[in-house]
Amino acid sequence: MEQIYLAGGCLWGVQEFIKYVPGVISTEAGRANGRSQKKDNQSKPSEYDGYAECVQIEFDPHLTSVTALVGHLFEIIDPYSVNKQGVDVGEKYRTGVYSTEAKHLTEAKHYIASREDAERIAVEVLPLTHYVASDDIHQHHLSHFPEDHHLCHIPWDLLHKYKS
Repeated sequence: MEQIYLAGGCLWGVQEFIKYVPGVISTEAGRANGRSQKKDNQSKPSEYDGYAECVQIEFDPHLTSVTALVGHLFEIIDPYSVNKQGVDVGEKYRTGVYSTEAKHLTEAKHYIASREDAERIAVEVLPLTHYVASDDIHQHHLSHFPEDHHLCHIPWDLLHKYKS
């Protein structure tokens, strides 16, 4: 199994969408690449230190690939938007692909470079410097609270495109 971290605006929607993609084993909502390191891996819910809302994805590389996962991310984001997805605005809603594996970053960069619109894409591809899991209330939030879908930028039908 391998891990990659995808940021696509509000983490609730990204997690609800990506967890159903074939080859995805598990997901966890969290934050990537903030400016501070927390010794206890926790921070106050309102504290913002430059992180991107993201989803940690454990996947089976025999069933899917980084290229496929990044392609799925592009299904649910506006790849040209900077620090904004839907009604969510701010640096924490930027789009990105993060990993501790250089091969994952190379594959993601290759996917973006191969697109006809590559020069317009605002998705960052960076090494994961650190990750903090979100509080329990944010884990699988739209599965537990579907009435909150109106807060998500992803249309309901697309959100569950891969749900069996």
